[in-house]
Amino acid sequence: MKAAVRARYGPPEVVSVSEAERPVVKDGDVLVRVRATTVNRTDCAMRAAKPFLWRFFTGLVRPHVPVLGTEFAGDVEEVGGGVTAFQPGDAVFGYNDPRFGAHAEYLVIPQSGTLALLPQGLSHEEAAPGTEGAHYALSLIRSAKVRAGHDVLVYGATGAIGSAAVQLLKHAGAKVTAVCGTKHLDLVRRLGADKVVDYTATDFTADEQRYDVVIDAVGKSTFGRCRRLLKPRGSYIASDVGPLWQNLPLTFITPLFGGRRVRFPYPRHDAAMAQELKALMESGAFRPVIDRHYSLDEIVAAYRYVETGQKTGNVVITVMTPGS
Repeated sequence: MKAAVRARYGPPEVVSVSEAERPVVKDGDVLVRVRATTVNRTDCAMRAAKPFLWRFFTGLVRPHVPVLGTEFAGDVEEVGGGVTAFQPGDAVFGYNDPRFGAHAEYLVIPQSGTLALLPQGLSHEEAAPGTEGAHYALSLIRSAKVRAGHDVLVYGATGAIGSAAVQLLKHAGAKVTAVCGTKHLDLVRRLGADKVVDYTATDFTADEQRYDVVIDAVGKSTFGRCRRLLKPRGSYIASDVGPLWQNLPLTFITPLFGGRRVRFPYPRHDAAMAQELKALMESGAFRPVIDRHYSLDEIVAAYRYVETGQKTGNVVITVMTPGS
């Protein structure tokens, strides 16, 4: 099969498209013929092993996983023994973390993994980016205990996580303030934001409004900077550990003082999450934002673009076209 393979850590150029061995189906597994996938922040971090700490989990000197890619959409090619939820020919989408392997023509995922039938009315390319950003957004929202009527600020509202968070917060009944750049103001309004702040024109941390929750969807701010935005018992939550990994210890320290606190998300990876995302997309409550499309042969260019930090929503990779 054709796959985007890397044998070492490094820049986008360490990835090359070549022939690789097709994965073997075992009991409980589903073999998916991948039609579409994405390049996202997780792929970039794993490819470059930045921060260095990733190497302790993925291979200290060389990566254990040659084919990256977490989210995908495709068709079931084969099922292993004991699989009852899917059958060959089913159109599916899913999220294959921590196994990866979606940057290839075929991948294997357990039937109990984050896998579901393709949402009705969506193509493979439209559904493929519907898991990674959205499941992190749901984790942020739930970990922060957002309820209907809460005032929530989303910093980085145009990335895969942020654009999903704005939509899912509105679906939950929250009042949403979205922070983004000038060219994306109309987009985040269309996503449902009640108020939009242009960070290129004003310092969003100087906002006079106070919030029940501040969500940093891009990991570029800190609790220290955002603390004044929070109501007396408000919560700050970010999509990663922070510039100095401070969000992890602050999660345990800040509750001791009984006021503003840092929370940390714990994402779910299971079939129930896939089913929930499917229902949200089918209802129209959430649709992934797509910035650009590339072919698998152009995946190095896709990596370069994602690493500019300028992408809006998601970057989709077409792996196989229908009939191929």
